[in-house]
Amino acid sequence: MARLRPYPWLLAGITVAAVAALRPVVRVEVGGSSMVPTLLPGDRVVAVRTLAPRVGDVAAVADPRAASRLLVKRVVAVHPDGGVEVAGDNPAASTDSRTFGRVAAGGVTGRVVWRYWPPERRGSLAH
Repeated sequence: MARLRPYPWLLAGITVAAVAALRPVVRVEVGGSSMVPTLLPGDRVVAVRTLAPRVGDVAAVADPRAASRLLVKRVVAVHPDGGVEVAGDNPAASTDSRTFGRVAAGGVTGRVVWRYWPPERRGSLAH
């Protein structure tokens, strides 16, 4: 009788495909100076879709003026329906909820938890 051989590479491939399909994390590049000194232009961060942002967290949200663009801002209020109000850490350089109002729950991409670029500044953004 033939013995079944384990195919760990097949299991790994299926796992990677499943994770990629679920897309639990999103990579975002910070495009402006609205989050200085916490984040600098060009910093790259990871947002976790399954983590709902809380007041004080940094979050990735869809820009209400251009939904295909993600903004990285600090959450200043969370509404019961999941919508949030956001602000930049550098108010003089930030376009945020003071300008465009609250971000609907569907526009919240996730909580930003990690900066991975540049390497010398990588680390957790959790508070």
